[in-house]
Amino acid sequence: MTQAPSTSPKTTDPARTVRMVLWILIGVILGGGLIWYAVFAASKPSPEAVQPAADAQLVREDSHRVTALATEKAQLVEFLDFECESCRAAVPLVEELKKEYGDRVTFVNRYFPLPGHRNSGTAALAVEAAAQQGKYEQMYTKMFDTQPQWGEKQDSQAALFRTFAQELGLALDKYDAAVADEATKDRIRKDVADGTALGVTGTPTFFLNGEKLTLNTEEQFRQLLDDATK
Repeated sequence: MTQAPSTSPKTTDPARTVRMVLWILIGVILGGGLIWYAVFAASKPSPEAVQPAADAQLVREDSHRVTALATEKAQLVEFLDFECESCRAAVPLVEELKKEYGDRVTFVNRYFPLPGHRNSGTAALAVEAAAQQGKYEQMYTKMFDTQPQWGEKQDSQAALFRTFAQELGLALDKYDAAVADEATKDRIRKDVADGTALGVTGTPTFFLNGEKLTLNTEEQFRQLLDDATK
């Protein structure tokens, strides 16, 4: 975004510069490609081609709303993949935006595991199983915090994710049942089908008030939220 010139010297914020570079990289990664979805029933993948939903919805009744407002001025929906490095890079900024705009903007997360990530489907299952015990945000945070530990591995990380569930104090019998339940897998497939029908081709992809965003900088993101919440 073009900024007005200033007559006083500016000090460059290294953290902001790093975030700006990360957003540029995210824009490059969102170049697209055919989306497939693989969900892991055990240690072996069960890939399925997801057909676009005829009744595609940006937000469904069971979508994870991570801010709750008395009065909503805008809605920001993110389709994400827990094994996606760009999604992890975006987390600090998204958390900042929640603090700044959380009283005006409803933030919604939706699953979108990508085909090139061996354990993205497994991670989504683990997070959804945790959500069924009221620990969605805790497992969401755990996945991104530990992504360098398990991301890009070619063997199943289901056992590791189960230890995360144990660390969060989940009832493991209920967690195991949820992970194995076809209804849990269908819940994730529906997110992917909606995203595919809505034109999502990579992660993270954001929609602000129903409009798919093309983001290049942090400043651009903030300006769009400012405009939407005036």
